[in-house]
Parts: sequence; structure tokens; C-alpha cells
Amino acid sequence: MSDAMIERIADGSGQELAVILRAGFTADGLQFLTPDEYGQQLGYMRHPAEHVIAAHVHHEVERTVRTTMEVLFIRSGRVRVDLFSADLERVVTRVLDAGDVIMLVTGGHRFEMLTEAEMIEVKQGPFLGSGDKSRFEPVVPSLEDAL
Repeated sequence: MSDAMIERIADGSGQELAVILRAGFTADGLQFLTPDEYGQQLGYMRHPAEHVIAAHVHHEVERTVRTTMEVLFIRSGRVRVDLFSADLERVVTRVLDAGDVIMLVTGGHRFEMLTEAEMIEVKQGPFLGSGDKSRFEPVVPSLEDAL
């Protein structure tokens, strides 16, 4: 696995906030990038031509979702992401480019479009509107100071 293309971001206590999979990542076969206990899984697949993933159906299994995890695919553009610990302190700032994927595991996050950008978001549902999240006003440095 090309670890330089996978960044795991944690707060000071070691709590994972996000996993970034850069567009240039490549590996053979199936690679899961998240532990089994996460409520959402992030995996990467690369298979040769004519490889077949056998037909299958997933069983109905009751699961408990305690926190929402999101996966964002940066389809085009450049996006700044600021990641915050559970106590709303900024931990890091990263720039995501077209083709990058970020899985938001816990903590807070803020996005700023550095260019026109398209993103595809995948998360557990249903979306509960205002009951689903709390907004906060962080103090964030300029991009140059943050990086």
C-alpha cells in the first residue's frame, strides 16, 4: 500500500478525525482503509480486465449509527478543509484536489472552495436537518499561515 498517498489525521489524543486518499493512490486488489468497527467503511479497488466480482446481495443487518461519517469525492477543483477536534480546536488544514477522497470520521470540519469545485458526498441517512449537526464559528488562519 502506498502510504504516502494515504493520510490519517488525528487530534492530540489520537482520535482519528479523517482519512485522505490522494488521487494518485494505487494498489492491486481490494484495500480497506478503515477499521472494521467504523460505522462506515472506506475501501479502494483496482482489478485487471476480466476480473469478476461475484454477484452478491447484502443481508439485512440492524446497525446502530452513533455518529455520522461522511465521504467526499472531489470531482473537480481545489478545496481547503480545516479539521477540528471534538472540543472545536483546529487541528490541521489540508488542500484537496480533483480526484482526492476524504473520509470525515469524527470532530468538526470546514470547507472553502479555492476554485470552482464539484464534490460528491456519501454519508449515512436519513439527514435530520438541524437535528443532525451543530454549526460553530472557528477562527481559521489564512491558507498560507495554515499550511
